[in-house]
Amino acid sequence: MISRDDVLAVLKQITDPVSGSDIVAAGLVRALTVDNGDVRFVLEIDPAKAEVMGPVRAEAERRVAALDGAGKVSAMMTAHSAKAPPPDLKPRPKPSETGPQRVAGVDHIIAVASGKGGVGKSTVSANLAVALAAEGRRVGLLDADVYGPSQPRMLGVSGRPASPDGKTILPLRNHGVTMMSMGLMTNDDQAVVWRGPMLMGALQQMMNQVQWGALDVLIVDLPPGTGDVQLTLTQKFALDGAVIVSTPQDVALLDARKGIDMFRQMKTPILGMIENMSTHICSNCGHEEHVFGHGGVAAEAAKLGVPLLAEIPLDLSIRLASDGGAPIVASQPDSAQAGAFRQVARALVEAGVA
Repeated sequence: MISRDDVLAVLKQITDPVSGSDIVAAGLVRALTVDNGDVRFVLEIDPAKAEVMGPVRAEAERRVAALDGAGKVSAMMTAHSAKAPPPDLKPRPKPSETGPQRVAGVDHIIAVASGKGGVGKSTVSANLAVALAAEGRRVGLLDADVYGPSQPRMLGVSGRPASPDGKTILPLRNHGVTMMSMGLMTNDDQAVVWRGPMLMGALQQMMNQVQWGALDVLIVDLPPGTGDVQLTLTQKFALDGAVIVSTPQDVALLDARKGIDMFRQMKTPILGMIENMSTHICSNCGHEEHVFGHGGVAAEAAKLGVPLLAEIPLDLSIRLASDGGAPIVASQPDSAQAGAFRQVARALVEAGVA
């Protein structure tokens, strides 16, 4: 198995055409990692010399790959202008484990949760994120539903996130929302078969190693239930609160109560409840029908002493917009359906949590 010293020894044999010294002595080699034979490093160059340095990068990759025991070799070039200093690529110290931590650059974190699946939690999360962006907020959306990630489809985002140093992850962006999802790291038909510790590690990586930038609010779309992801989020990170999504039917409310109880046990404030699929109005005759009942979430919110943030209708246009990669707040911003999500966004902004 090759070592870091083996790689450096080879790189020292390559000359920097600008300074005349080897590329290691010239300080061009950054973020070098060797993991089970796989090698990654960055060549930090003057942007004006990018064309000259292309062959140097290729030679560095070729020579390292020729080492006995070398696996996959990846060399990337980063070019920084004189006006902006290069980022510090040194390993950062781990945060203290004394309690829930803030995420660097993120002012507020809101979890969107549900007691059971199928109540439209991810649809609410996507539209709420776009609605907050429309209110002028700098918004991030983390799809933490690892087993069923749907945000890439709903926000119309595709492609693999880049990593300049093999550690930092660069998120993708659409509709004014910065987004990261496990769905971007796997194929569409590939199952994520992980136990609890792997889930917890993945969540912490996506929170801490994604380059979120400066955000007013980060929305975390949680999986349904009260499992490992929810516990890790509430124990490791300082949340401003949780929004609970439920349909008005009794079965959904039973599970929603358990989710609310979990957040209260973890001392996470409940910011409010949303009744999704609240009513359906026939597009042909205009008849209004309460398919899943009506008012159940409002009654539950009143009983628990939390706000009812909105009643979202069961409407075909909401589903079509989400499936098409442009949430209805983005595709039909003046519609009544979009207005319901804008109502939630304004309530969270007024409450000072977004």
